Amino acid sequence: MSDQRIRVRFAPSPTGPLHIGGVRTALYNYLFAKKHKGDLILRIEDTDSHRFVSGAESYIIESFKWLGIQFDEGVGIGGPHGPYRQSERKEIYKKYVDYLLEKGRAYIAFDTPEELENKRSSIANFQYDASTRSQMRNSLTIPKEECDKLIGNGTPYVVRVKIEPGEEITVNDLIRGKVVINSSVLDDKVLYKSADSLPTYHLANIVDDHLMEITHVIRGEEWLPSAPLHVLLYRYLDWENTMPSFAHLPLLLKPEGNGKLSKRDGDRLGFPVFPLEWTDPKSGETSSGYRESGYFPEAVLNFLALLGWNPGNNQEILTMNELIELFSFEHCSKSGAKFDFEKGKWFNHQYLQKKTNEEITDLFIPILKEKNISAEKEYVTKVVALMKERVSFVKDLWEQVSFFFIAPTTYDEKAIKKRWKAESGKQLLELTEFLAGLNDFSASATEEPIKKWIDKKGYSLGGVMNTFRLALVGELKGPHIFEIMEMLGKDETIERTEKAVKILTSC
Repeated sequence: MSDQRIRVRFAPSPTGPLHIGGVRTALYNYLFAKKHKGDLILRIEDTDSHRFVSGAESYIIESFKWLGIQFDEGVGIGGPHGPYRQSERKEIYKKYVDYLLEKGRAYIAFDTPEELENKRSSIANFQYDASTRSQMRNSLTIPKEECDKLIGNGTPYVVRVKIEPGEEITVNDLIRGKVVINSSVLDDKVLYKSADSLPTYHLANIVDDHLMEITHVIRGEEWLPSAPLHVLLYRYLDWENTMPSFAHLPLLLKPEGNGKLSKRDGDRLGFPVFPLEWTDPKSGETSSGYRESGYFPEAVLNFLALLGWNPGNNQEILTMNELIELFSFEHCSKSGAKFDFEKGKWFNHQYLQKKTNEEITDLFIPILKEKNISAEKEYVTKVVALMKERVSFVKDLWEQVSFFFIAPTTYDEKAIKKRWKAESGKQLLELTEFLAGLNDFSASATEEPIKKWIDKKGYSLGGVMNTFRLALVGELKGPHIFEIMEMLGKDETIERTEKAVKILTSC
């Protein structure tokens, strides 16, 4: 690594919600920047005005706030290289468009959409390049006077890069190694459109990366085909000595089958593909988010970090500081990573267990309030301590612990058929009489006396305890029965048992 300060950027387009694959790209940029004590810039690439979606930019910013990925410069932060929205940098780009035209490295094209479509229909695999540009309506084929007149009359035009054929273009990628492409396979990409006075992605990102002093471009594999053009543009703009290093990350793949992870996969299999819930402003359709689904942001980041990268050991649970310390491109995979959403749940379970009972209690109490449940915090904390290992999400606690707060009103039919016998009611009533005489109702104090009582009576231990659990819980679930008794207390335990006997013996 040279002495130059490391500067990377994440540059999403505000065309919809931030995909989880984009989050991973931002995370890798963040890890690389922090490891080398560099800067991470947030740039909004909004040059495609036709695809702009209202609310997408604020969604992107809110997503990173929730995730805890902090930017050093950019939209919403500021910095010395602003503005950081490409739509606010029109005058900057025009200067470099004019430079390319002056140098003969770009040209103006007036072809209409209809004319281009006719060419595509008449020429198989048509692309606008050195072999076809002479057949088109552009500044290379029409006199300068006519070209100037068309521009003066307001005729829409685009500026295309002029790529010479037969040239070997080398892209040195930090993950994929040396990639060599012949310029003959590239087309003369549009760099600028007069219709909205905005550049396309290809020119804008090169200019911005240069002016913002970006040293490393870390982006998804899908941008790899554009890398040779970007290398050429650095050369055409005479910026070869400031060209950043490239690192193209592997794709996130579908959990099942082949291809890139999509929203449809999440809809079909029931997992989020966006960090936050998103409501489409046009259709009104709402898509789930990791935040609203109950994931912890640190669990999401840990999960994503290991999709396409490994720390060089078998460690899976890694703090942010550990991720920063261990991150390197040498351990990034060249092949795509299957998106194992069940593994994502596992990570959330691990992070839930790492949290203190008090932390989980603070997250669970609002859920209790929604259920109109009022309980002492100390009691809730004890319930959480007993039951948190059984869930992966705080929101799932209620289903597991509701019987600690509300007495059952119904009883599991399968459990009744399997466990409730003719003598069960009589045995449980006798048990309540015995319980009434106990002074210490803690789990440690009740277990041995109750087991001895059952043995003395000649009853089946399993028969009594299973029907006792059914009476207290309504199902055959929950922690150690004696812990349930202690939590409920003597009076509630006896009341629930007597109520169950009354209901179940009358069935």
